[in-house]
Amino acid sequence: MSVHDFRSDTVTLPTPEMMAAVVTARLGDSARGDDPTVLELEALGCVLSGKEDALFVPSGTMANLAAVIAHDSRGGEVIVETTAHIYNSEGGGISAVAGAIARPVAGRGGQLDPADIKVALKGPGDAALAPTKLICLENTHNASGGTVMPIEVMAEIRSVAASAGVPVHLDGARLFNAATYLGVPIRRFCDQVDSVFFALSKGIGAPIGAILAGDRPFMKKARRAARLLGGGMRQAGLIAAPAIVGLRDPYPQHARDHVLAQRLAREIARLDASLVDLPRVQTNIVNCIVTRFANDASKINSELSRRGVLANSKGPKIRFVTHSQVGEADVEAAIRAFAEVLESIPA
Repeated sequence: MSVHDFRSDTVTLPTPEMMAAVVTARLGDSARGDDPTVLELEALGCVLSGKEDALFVPSGTMANLAAVIAHDSRGGEVIVETTAHIYNSEGGGISAVAGAIARPVAGRGGQLDPADIKVALKGPGDAALAPTKLICLENTHNASGGTVMPIEVMAEIRSVAASAGVPVHLDGARLFNAATYLGVPIRRFCDQVDSVFFALSKGIGAPIGAILAGDRPFMKKARRAARLLGGGMRQAGLIAAPAIVGLRDPYPQHARDHVLAQRLAREIARLDASLVDLPRVQTNIVNCIVTRFANDASKINSELSRRGVLANSKGPKIRFVTHSQVGEADVEAAIRAFAEVLESIPA
């Protein structure tokens, strides 16, 4: 039976060109700063983000945590959206490791309102309160189905933060998806924040890693934080080389992924309009809410799996993610399987 894997864009495999780059990669000791392929990737990260310095780290979780540490957040609050990945899915590192307090603020579709942030900010004047040390944004917003926070909203948040002397960090795990959706380079988003990370192992298709970028004083602290967290790698050019290949022209691949997600969403909505909120499908994530058919999506998801279609389910939601390993035939298979499963559910 053929397998059609929509579980996440983290299941992507390196292309033949990426594998060829691994074989020919020039290597050194990355922890000592002399792996030429890693240095090339970090220089490319600077160019793409518009930041002064960039660092290659093994994972996005490490990038986010290193950023929280480097922004001197210990003992203070870090404002996050209530359903943000850094708050819900990164092991509580903000508190357990960085020594900061997460201050969740409810967003609308994952999007924080600058006015709500202004209310949540705490200054250093009251000794009884933990002051706000950092604001973390997420674009695209994973839990909200890959929705995009407009650049104008990010700029408003940056203005509120600057007035309070608080830095802004961007979890840009799927930042190329956001940029593709708006038809702009990722630098337009990066200009609105003090630090940013973007993943290399999702839509880019590289096997491992993330880029964390910011100005030089911040990155000096971030490099130390990443080393503390175990991010000092050796011949890391082996995993940096595929990322360089993926970053040469990333936008067309992301655009293709978005087209496939739109098609999947439209066809599932034709099965039953309650399943998909079509305006919320902006990038490469399709969230299906199955409450009309079941209180819990796990059984429906199991039936999809029996038909070779792999997705993630939680509560009443089934999540499909399109990526470079998914094509038209996979989308067709997912639509057919979903229709068969719904038909098998008693009215």
